[in-house]
Amino acid sequence: MKPYNKNLKQSSRDLRNHMTEAEKLLWSKLRGKQILGLQFYRQKPILNFIVDFYCPVANLVIECDGGQHFTDEGLKVDRIRDEALAQLGLKVLRFDNGQVLKQIDNVVHEIHNTLYIK
Repeated sequence: MKPYNKNLKQSSRDLRNHMTEAEKLLWSKLRGKQILGLQFYRQKPILNFIVDFYCPVANLVIECDGGQHFTDEGLKVDRIRDEALAQLGLKVLRFDNGQVLKQIDNVVHEIHNTLYIK
């Protein structure tokens, strides 16, 4: 298991209780070991971050990005975060909310292919 920040436990619970529509849709495809029988967790604290979805067996993090991620500041923060997660051996897949909401089959296919290659 990757480093867990217990100080983020309540924030993580709050995020699970207030998921975006894109997160809800993607979670409906990940939960219950639907992809290759692998367990995913949602809103999982790792280091000082809360990742949207995490598959520990595959060392995979999946992020659903809203508009704030596409500002100069958002891109910078995401780059720093992705580098920190990569140092733990985690691969980060990012999808924007529009992709998830409008092309969920393509998103699931890309996740499946990423997991299958591992």
